[in-house]
Amino acid sequence: MMDDPDVSKVPARSEIKIGQRVWAIEKRNYGTEDLTEGVVRRILTSAPFHPRGIKVMFEDGTVARVQRLAPPEKRTEPAPNPPAEDDLR
Repeated sequence: MMDDPDVSKVPARSEIKIGQRVWAIEKRNYGTEDLTEGVVRRILTSAPFHPRGIKVMFEDGTVARVQRLAPPEKRTEPAPNPPAEDDLR
């Protein structure tokens, strides 16, 4: 069952940090694909890994199991040395 390609790999406890934005599933939504985005205030699961996801509490008090990490915020500042127009040919 562990090799089932349909079972998505959930992040380990070591991958989740306080203040990080993540996508998680609330207990009321188990069995659905309805994920909640939030910022981690506390990590509630003490084990290094949990097959259904590490349980966390969001800053708003919502408790859910982390399914995936949200991508880091995109920076809007330009690249330090953008290539010259001639370099792109």
